[in-house]
Amino acid sequence: MADPLQTTTDKKISPGLFYPLGATLSPGGVNFALYSQNAREVFLLLFDHPDAVVPTDVIRLENRTKYVWHVFVRDLGAGQLYGYKVRGDFRPREGLRFNEHKLLIDPYAKALAGKCRNTDNLLLGYDPNSPDRDLSVDTRDSTPVVPKSVVVDDAFDWQGDAPLLYPLEDLTLYEVHLKGFTAHPSSGVKHPGTYLGFIEKIPYLKQLGINAVEFLPLHEFYVDDFLLNKKLTNYWGYNTLGFFTPESSYGTQAFPGCQVTEFKQLVRALHQAGIEVILDVVFNHTAEGNELGATLGFRGIDNPTYYVLTGPEDQPGRYYMNYTGCGNSVQVSNHHVIRFILDSLRYWVEVMHVDGFRFDLASVLGREGWGFTPTSGFFDAVSADPVLNRVKLIAEPWDLGTYQVGNFPLDWSEWNGKFRDTVRKFVKGDAGQVPDLAGRLTGSADLYGDDGRSAYNSINFITCHDGFTLHDLVAYNDKHNGANLENNQDGTNDNHAWNCGWEGESADPHVLALRRQQAKNFMCLLLFSAGTPMLLGGDEFLRTQNGNNNAYCQDNPLSWFDWNRVKQNQDFVDFCRKAIALTRRYSVLQSRKFLDGLDHDGNGLPAVSWFGLNGAVPQWDNPETRILSYRLDGSDDPSSAGKFQLFIIFNADYRAQGVSLPVLNGQQWFRLIDTSLEPGKDLAEDGQEVVITPATHYVANGRSTVVLLGR
Repeated sequence: MADPLQTTTDKKISPGLFYPLGATLSPGGVNFALYSQNAREVFLLLFDHPDAVVPTDVIRLENRTKYVWHVFVRDLGAGQLYGYKVRGDFRPREGLRFNEHKLLIDPYAKALAGKCRNTDNLLLGYDPNSPDRDLSVDTRDSTPVVPKSVVVDDAFDWQGDAPLLYPLEDLTLYEVHLKGFTAHPSSGVKHPGTYLGFIEKIPYLKQLGINAVEFLPLHEFYVDDFLLNKKLTNYWGYNTLGFFTPESSYGTQAFPGCQVTEFKQLVRALHQAGIEVILDVVFNHTAEGNELGATLGFRGIDNPTYYVLTGPEDQPGRYYMNYTGCGNSVQVSNHHVIRFILDSLRYWVEVMHVDGFRFDLASVLGREGWGFTPTSGFFDAVSADPVLNRVKLIAEPWDLGTYQVGNFPLDWSEWNGKFRDTVRKFVKGDAGQVPDLAGRLTGSADLYGDDGRSAYNSINFITCHDGFTLHDLVAYNDKHNGANLENNQDGTNDNHAWNCGWEGESADPHVLALRRQQAKNFMCLLLFSAGTPMLLGGDEFLRTQNGNNNAYCQDNPLSWFDWNRVKQNQDFVDFCRKAIALTRRYSVLQSRKFLDGLDHDGNGLPAVSWFGLNGAVPQWDNPETRILSYRLDGSDDPSSAGKFQLFIIFNADYRAQGVSLPVLNGQQWFRLIDTSLEPGKDLAEDGQEVVITPATHYVANGRSTVVLLGR
């Protein structure tokens, strides 16, 4: 029987180069380079159609340099479809899982021609009917269901686009799902749920005051089989298949690889609107899962290189270390893997023009043999990289087994989970939160002050994609995840939420008014705390997921942005817009440094001063204290002409509290914000602030936020 993997081509080929990795277009053809330390043979397969089952050409790569297999194929151009098959030992007990029957995606592919279709489990590298499944080999050809890699031309008319280079302390981040932003029919865009559709809604973000979007994963991702079996999908996309490839389903499908150009169009349009682009990236694991997962690329190319393997003494490479809870962990201590990740990040910065990254489960990236360390090889490599050390690096500072908030390197900012938890508990009315709240409001110096970082390294957030929306945080006590078909067992139970007296939707005007007031309190705490605020997209118009706090599999109206709610909740949208504008008008609300009790400008006023109800020191040790008042000195605020002070009251008590106000010399107190007041009066426009008389005290209504301006 003829060997199906032998060179059958009339193309002119030459050895080519071992760099750069991937498929590199040149005037004379394409250079292909694939890293595999343990492979015995590598075959390049060329295709003429995305659905082709039989390749037009099979080319055995005869040349290997530094573990890189390479060949140059003449007269190929952009749009060429290809894949690999790799021969080697199948010894899964030792970590080797080569299977020449599986078509493999190039790890450096810049586009894929569609999605994986795991028909009849063809993607599995093992025989699903074998009693020792992962020790068996599935000899069925997976070519019919694996998307082909696409040769991409990097050329694009950027129209003079250049990095915006906003300092972190000037950012107002907006975490958003690209598809969900416009997928709902109410969006009214021409191409809903796509890169181009998002462009049509950029004016909305600009008007709101957003200057940076943080997209949920846009790398090509794999839809988990267990979700497909339940007629659900991987909506969030935290299951990466290609680390250089924009998600194909967010493209218009005009032609294979069109998503690359359309993504660039989106970035260009956002930059033209003054909005930076942050990508959520998932380098901690891949879509291939554990030993019973699909063979898509990395596993079949060089399993021991890409993954942290484990097992008993007699089979040390059979299983996958699972720091992520997703089946496998990428071996970031391997020099090639570090190179691979850095190459990917640089590609997105230099070729795709993104401004930074948020790293999912980032503590995995700092794991060495003895555990997490901020001086890991990966962190050191990023810090030394001349391209990456100038972009924004944001960590989700935890994984399945470690919580590292405050422990990342100097170059990194972090999602501040302690800010989220403290603020939620305080607004809910829990006892004993005031001392910790003071630390969160002033920049979390206890977390970031010892290593040279500053307040803006704290990415403050109250809600994010993972958990309740802001609306649901004030409308539900408990999660309602039945739509996920996991018997409501998925998602966290630790929400620190309060439904304001009724679970779920309510028609009671008192309940609805209190929920709106609580939502405003949350927004004030988020926007006016020292640090970098991050809003969850849709919170500004009170988007709901009906109490689902783990909507990762809900690619439907439950998760999509219903733009009708913008009109229904226009008063809340206006409040958020004006509150964001207020932070720009008084930049002391976007503090560049930790707020402390020192007089930095010699005017006799500390940067921050704390007050109790009667003007004395707060009762820090009294757990029943549920109100916190403080004064900010704006004397050296570059964003405002003239000297001013801000006096802020956060009252989480259900009772009204009379608060003594500091005495002003030759100035008056004006009311900027009182969240207990009706819409239109709750936040004054510039120049319409209300004089406080008498100027000696202010009654803060129950569960309210008050901001006063002294000038």
